[in-house]
Amino acid sequence: MFRRKWSLLSGHKPDYWIIGVLFFLVLGGFFFLASASSDLAKIKYDDTYLFLKNQFLKGFLPGIVGFLMTYFIYYRRWKKIIPLVFFTSLILLAAVFTPLGYQSHGSFRWVEIGPISFQPSEILKITFILYLAVLLSSSQVRSLKGGWKTYGLFVFVSIIVGGLIFFQPATTTAVIILGAGVIVYFFSGASWKQILLTVLIGLLAIALLAFVTPYRFSRIAPYWNTIAQNISPSLVIKDVQPDSFHLEQSLIAIGTGGLWGVGFGKSTGKYNVLPEPMGDSIFAVIAEEFGFLGVSLVILAYLILFWRGTTLIKRSHDDFAKLCLLGFVSVISLQAIVHIAANSGLLPFTGVPLPLISYGGTSFAVTLTMMGMIANISRYTSMI
Repeated sequence: MFRRKWSLLSGHKPDYWIIGVLFFLVLGGFFFLASASSDLAKIKYDDTYLFLKNQFLKGFLPGIVGFLMTYFIYYRRWKKIIPLVFFTSLILLAAVFTPLGYQSHGSFRWVEIGPISFQPSEILKITFILYLAVLLSSSQVRSLKGGWKTYGLFVFVSIIVGGLIFFQPATTTAVIILGAGVIVYFFSGASWKQILLTVLIGLLAIALLAFVTPYRFSRIAPYWNTIAQNISPSLVIKDVQPDSFHLEQSLIAIGTGGLWGVGFGKSTGKYNVLPEPMGDSIFAVIAEEFGFLGVSLVILAYLILFWRGTTLIKRSHDDFAKLCLLGFVSVISLQAIVHIAANSGLLPFTGVPLPLISYGGTSFAVTLTMMGMIANISRYTSMI
């Protein structure tokens, strides 16, 4: 019996596809970031490696701690403290509107406690998913799958999370987190009526926010007009001043790269036309410097992660593990899709980082922590 218990706690070998993808994205991320940021760091701060050092100190180091903790600690042992961690992250999210929060680029997304600054909304990407996984895999809730009481609790928590993030404002981050939450809730046994109602509420909320906030409206209106022209010209919104400069520059950079790219460090768009080339526009910089082949490798890495994640979900017999995997894979996949689509003109341009590649310490650390739990669950999947 002792040997059986030890075998369960020690687990098997992890999924090497996931470890390989993680290694490629982390190593490649620093490589791409060096290309996108080094010249700008030298010009603006007289320190070629400023952004790389910040990414290492504020992203990689805390991220590797999170990865090792979630990789080596049996994932079910986290269940008892997850509600406390989730509600703590909500308090930190609300703290951005207090003196602890500070404004940058017109948004209140950061909390500064002494020498440490971070984005609480990024932390919600992991704590919200874990909280939903605990809630929806509990024996009490499983017996009420599809129940409206459970749905009401889900909507209530989602409104709190979404509202706090929307008003920072960080619209796309809220959409990604809540979108992943809806996916988790749907696969936990929700009814189609509940899902359709949730989608309807979400679309109405986004439409309302777009119409009352000019900057959101200027991003969404051109895409609405493209759709409306094919339905009825009367639905087209007239006198719209589209915010398309960044998108045009991104498409120019992607087109310039061609098949092979212009070469490492030779992007011209990153100097003065692409917004945050080391963050929001890093996919365009990769496309310009490494061409179609370079971005194809990046996209392939995310596709492999999605493939292996869904394979693990199918193999697992533990509801908590399934919902964790589903939520984490959804967050990373949605984030990658939104970033790439925004840079390619398929979605409005938005400030969403490319997972494990874009500059951003909190996002990098949170994604590494997610990957640690994914790898941990993969060690036990065949045993459960």
